[in-house]
Amino acid sequence: MNRTTLILLAAISFLWSSSPILQAKRPNIVFILADDAGYSDVSCYGGEIATPHLDALADGGLRFTQFYNTARCWPTRAALMTGFYAQQVHRDALPKLGGGGRGVRQSWAKLIPAYLKPHGYRSYHSGKWHIDGNVLDAGFDRSYRVNNQGNFFTDKGNLVDDVPVKVPADETGYYTTTATADHAIDCLKDHQTNFAEQPFFHYIAFISPHFPLHALPEDIERYRDRYLDGWDAMRAQRFAKQQQLGLLNTTLSALEPDVGPPYAFPEAIKELGPGEIDRPLPWDQLTEEQKRFQATKMAIHAAMVDRMDQEIGRVVEQLRAMGELDNTLLFYASDNGASAEIMIRNGGHDPHAEPGSAATYLCLGPGFSSACNTPFRRHKTWVHEGGISTPLIVHWPDGIADRGQLRHTPSHVIDILPTILDVTNIKIADGDDSQERPELPGKSLVAAFKDDVTVERDALWWLHDGNRAIRIDDWKLVAAQGEPWELYDMKTDRAESNNLVSKMPEKAEALEAQWNASLEQFSELVKKTSEKPNAKKQKSKR
Repeated sequence: MNRTTLILLAAISFLWSSSPILQAKRPNIVFILADDAGYSDVSCYGGEIATPHLDALADGGLRFTQFYNTARCWPTRAALMTGFYAQQVHRDALPKLGGGGRGVRQSWAKLIPAYLKPHGYRSYHSGKWHIDGNVLDAGFDRSYRVNNQGNFFTDKGNLVDDVPVKVPADETGYYTTTATADHAIDCLKDHQTNFAEQPFFHYIAFISPHFPLHALPEDIERYRDRYLDGWDAMRAQRFAKQQQLGLLNTTLSALEPDVGPPYAFPEAIKELGPGEIDRPLPWDQLTEEQKRFQATKMAIHAAMVDRMDQEIGRVVEQLRAMGELDNTLLFYASDNGASAEIMIRNGGHDPHAEPGSAATYLCLGPGFSSACNTPFRRHKTWVHEGGISTPLIVHWPDGIADRGQLRHTPSHVIDILPTILDVTNIKIADGDDSQERPELPGKSLVAAFKDDVTVERDALWWLHDGNRAIRIDDWKLVAAQGEPWELYDMKTDRAESNNLVSKMPEKAEALEAQWNASLEQFSELVKKTSEKPNAKKQKSKR
């Protein structure tokens, strides 16, 4: 091989690695996020709800059994899209330092599109946002922002490309879950027509099955009488299926009849009528009216999950029609566990209206939330396993050889950005804020795409509304707000049934020390920006 040929090959190699046009083989990325879906709501994670499209993605890819979120919607979205713990970027509270749903990220806390755009990616957003700032300012090229989370049957209050939509006076036939998929499909079709040479990132954030429980009548009808046997039977059935699937090595957690919604709204309980109950009592202790009311709520929840799966199927079919499905790294997860909340917001609740219709405002509540989170304890907002455990389905035929396999490594939404950067071979460029930006706390999951290995890390850490936890290897230290620490061996007890804190105090103390060290580290980081006038000004406007 002569010198001229070597120079030519080197030039081609350089162009391939640096040109977005020539990097056509970089994968597309699609992340689908559900809202308040329980760990076992998808059929391939133990549920009885019809989710054939998600099941097919799992059959053609991987299911992660120990994937975690942050226990709440907005912190999870911040962690997912920035790669940092939400507390690090003002999007969840730290003691005496503020932060939370109205917190404003630092300039270095960029979202995924900012990393991808310089490398030729176009980015699209469809659905819920719940992140600070405008969508297009974060690097997305198109957006459908579902701001109206109180009524699934109207487009009122939503935004297209950060501009409020104009809703016709005679609006009919609208349903948020379908509209979200419609926008996603429209973006994909437009991409195929006008930007086919570029890869894309698409963030599809359904608000289903978040309350209010609103579903299409034909979807509800399929499940109307399905849950009359109650949450005890549903939990047992789901757990048995999980055992058959080989998903988990644990017992089934016990119901906690003294644990109700995380926030008390007693007036709402009264307004909802005698069928409502705010504790997961044994099913046989409920009245017939309560049984029917609770089973109907679960039927609507199931209908919402079912419809979301149907719409996911339409998105997948569009990717297939474009010839892009095999080269698309597609994720599915939920932002937190199923919710025990019971409240009435927005337009209120008409007890005489058909359950699941726009005039009603129903929430799942702790009984069936416990069943949706099978086999785990507690719910959304808590950082016990029921609040933070989510399915993670990963489908990428061109990049993952295994089909229908399980992955058991503990992992977290903070791992998604490092994984995307890894598979796209993109490095975080040094910018003006490079000295302020901390190291990403997450780890790439690419090694787990290849084999069922444990991704090495120091710890996983949680704090939300005073609920706190840390996991190091197979040990988890966890405490609900105002309650003492509990210690569990996750290798055999993800049901968090056998508290070992009194038997292994040194282990508990070591984990607590690490939890406190992380808290201190995050607090020192946030102190640098929490008092900036600009940040305070922006927070006051939200």
